[in-house]
This record gives sequence, C-alpha cells and structure tokens, in this order.
Amino acid sequence: MTNNPLVADKLKGKKTVEYVPVSYEEILKMARDRVYQGYKLLSHPLSGSVKPKETPYKSIMVSTRKEEVEAQSVRIIEEAVMACGKFTDRRDSYGPDVRKDFQMIDWTLLESAFASADAW
Repeated sequence: MTNNPLVADKLKGKKTVEYVPVSYEEILKMARDRVYQGYKLLSHPLSGSVKPKETPYKSIMVSTRKEEVEAQSVRIIEEAVMACGKFTDRRDSYGPDVRKDFQMIDWTLLESAFASADAW
C-alpha cells in the first residue's frame, strides 16, 4: 500500500498495489488495520533515514495471505504509528521538485525491500 503516485505507476501491472492519496500517518494506520486482520508486514514502516511526516510519501508491503495475527508485526506497526505522532506534518511546505525527490526516495526504499519480501 502506498500514497506515492510514482510507486503506483512503476508497479502498475507488475505487483498488486493499493494506491491511496492520503497522509503518511494514514498509510501507517491502514497498514496497522491490515496487520490486525492477519496480514504480515513485509517491509518496515519506518525504513530509511527520513523521519515520519518529514516526507509526504510512504509505501509499505504486507502479505497477500491472511493468517493469525503476528505479534511482531503488531509491535512494529504500533511503534511506527506512535513515532509518527511525535513529528510535525511538513507535507504542505514542499514544492513539486522536492515532492518528486521524496517520491524517488520512497520508491528506492521499497525497491530495495523486494528481494526479502519475495522470500515470503
């Protein structure tokens, strides 16, 4: 799931992508809802060195199969949502070029996680 239009575009027809144009925090909450439904996190919700809400974009991989709720995924996503709440939302302060840079950063982080996620 992602709020990054670049990710949605690059993966169109290649992977299942849920693109939703919402805030960083809302993407985390959507992932949290999936985890509580029994989906497993396949990428870390706070990957990279960019602080939550410093970037407007976030992509998170979750499993396609529902299983029992996994304690580790619950802990990770809950900590990510709590961490996100500590930061100020800056997404409205960026121009188009900076937004494109943040889209590319998010894409690069997601792309680097594919190999380990595909192992699941």
